[in-house]
Amino acid sequence: NYAYDYLDPGSSKIKYILSGDGAGTIFVINDKTGDIHAMKRLDREEKAEYTLTAQAVDRDTNKPLEPPSEFIIKVQDINDNAPEFVDGPYHATVPEMSVVGTFVTKVTATDADDPVYGNSAKLVYSILEGQPYFSIEPHTAIIKTALPNMDREAKEEYFVVIQAKDMGGHMGGLSGTTTVTITLTDVNDNPPKFAQSKCHYPLDFETKKSYTLKVEAANIHIDPRFISGGPFKDTATVKIVVEDADEPPVFSSPTYLLEVHENAAINSVIGQVTAHDPDVSSSPIRFSIDRHTDLERQFNINAEDGKITLATPLDRETNMWHNITIVSKYTSHMLAGWPLCVAVLDLFIAVKTCIFWLFFMIVSAVDKDDPKNGHYFLYSLLPEMVNNPNFTIKKNEDNTLSILAKHNGFSRQKQEVYLLPIIISDSGNPPMSSTSTLTIRVCGCSSDGIVQSCNVEAYVLPIGLSMGALIAILACIILLLVIVVLFVTLRRHKNEPLIIKDDEDVRENIIRYDDEGGGEEDTEAFDIATLQNPDGINGFLPRKDIKPDLQFMPRQGLAPVPNGVDVDEFINVRLHEADNDPTAPPYDSIQIYGYEGRGSAAGSLSSLESSASDSDQNFDYLSEWGPRFKRLGELYSVGESDKET
Repeated sequence: NYAYDYLDPGSSKIKYILSGDGAGTIFVINDKTGDIHAMKRLDREEKAEYTLTAQAVDRDTNKPLEPPSEFIIKVQDINDNAPEFVDGPYHATVPEMSVVGTFVTKVTATDADDPVYGNSAKLVYSILEGQPYFSIEPHTAIIKTALPNMDREAKEEYFVVIQAKDMGGHMGGLSGTTTVTITLTDVNDNPPKFAQSKCHYPLDFETKKSYTLKVEAANIHIDPRFISGGPFKDTATVKIVVEDADEPPVFSSPTYLLEVHENAAINSVIGQVTAHDPDVSSSPIRFSIDRHTDLERQFNINAEDGKITLATPLDRETNMWHNITIVSKYTSHMLAGWPLCVAVLDLFIAVKTCIFWLFFMIVSAVDKDDPKNGHYFLYSLLPEMVNNPNFTIKKNEDNTLSILAKHNGFSRQKQEVYLLPIIISDSGNPPMSSTSTLTIRVCGCSSDGIVQSCNVEAYVLPIGLSMGALIAILACIILLLVIVVLFVTLRRHKNEPLIIKDDEDVRENIIRYDDEGGGEEDTEAFDIATLQNPDGINGFLPRKDIKPDLQFMPRQGLAPVPNGVDVDEFINVRLHEADNDPTAPPYDSIQIYGYEGRGSAAGSLSSLESSASDSDQNFDYLSEWGPRFKRLGELYSVGESDKET
């Protein structure tokens, strides 16, 4: 608020008016008091100051009471704008191997706040990302290297984040960021090196007998005072003559694969190998078989024409592959061995597998170093894989690597996948190396050598059985198992003892016997569990019948009973005969009781050895036990009276 003063501000006849920048819209004046008010929010970055004119006039006539007065309203700055990098993001380059403090680039940030009033526009620069490789000067924003000997071959590009903060970098200030991509440029810091310390070039007399070379020597540092005496170079011609040397024979094919049926006749020709002498003399070649590879001497070879014949019959089920070595020579010391593979075919189906011999695969390597400085790689196997029996490696002239097989006859049934670790080194100083593992898979192929499948397959063994025969055998095995189970089940049911379970209480039941009753020795008709000692052993002890060892003569048949005989007398006679006949069942039983009764007035009820006892027994107490034992007491009383009579 601003106030416009007049000599008599309280006069009711005075009227104040305002004109100029923003009068009536941004600024208004109280026509009675002369107070000036801002009606909108002011932004210093849009307009920093306003020029206004105020005047006092007569309220009734609007005549000026004094000359107009001009004044300026300045907007005071506050920190409401963050720094900005107008030209970002930045890209810069610096040579590799630079010393610490080498200039890289300079960045600039701007702040819309007032640079004169306060610290709202005072900027301080710092690095948020990119240390410890680079640094920045806080006030000038100059970026420099902070780490010596940065190698472009190790890392070529760096991503740096720069921050600009106002208020002199103090807390509460606003900030802005930008990115700087710094690329290291290449310098000639690597000396040239030959890929090989000594050049090896195989010379072949039969291909070219001589070479002519032109060699030039020149002085590249010439003293200007003697330049007129030039030229400062000289040339010479060198002729190289290649001498002939004996070379071993060369076979016409890199590998031989012969196929023969297992029913082939003995002495039949199964194949032929050929070789020639690479020398100019072209001496005749003689062939033989390395018997270390044919210990059973199953094959023969004609020494002159190389025809291979069968010496013994072949059995595919015993050995379906035969790997032998053919030796060719034309002198005693010039000889060469070459592999030959014989596949024994079935009478009906021929099974083939791809056999790879010399060339197997070519691999190459990539180095991110500068290609113009030259690449040369060294390949080697791990120390523990140097004597690998299956594969070896060979360095090619084009910086690639060939994988070679040491033998043929790879079988997918024995091993389908081979792993070969290879060490790759460059020629830098110091040299860098890495190890890669090559996966080699044995593939199936047709008779023409065309790969058909490299996937995992199921191999069918030549067992000579059809699917129907296998199903019939399986059905027979299942039927035999069912018969055995049934037999065991029936046998178990047959041998189960006639033991009465606790829940099947048969006391007071009517039991039907096929033979005459055995008296009180027969304890199977009632539960004797109550006679067990509750403090003794638990469970039921089965009855053990003891058959007499003495053999008695069979007793004579009993005479028929005449009519009118008393039944009681008849029963007593039969009972007396049965008690005195040891051959008649039931036999005496040995029954083990843990306890014969607790607190019983009758005492023991056992009849063991009762026939041999002379003691008198009184059974009158049985009638005192109740109606159930009355008949039993009468029977025993009758027996006693019979003895007395």
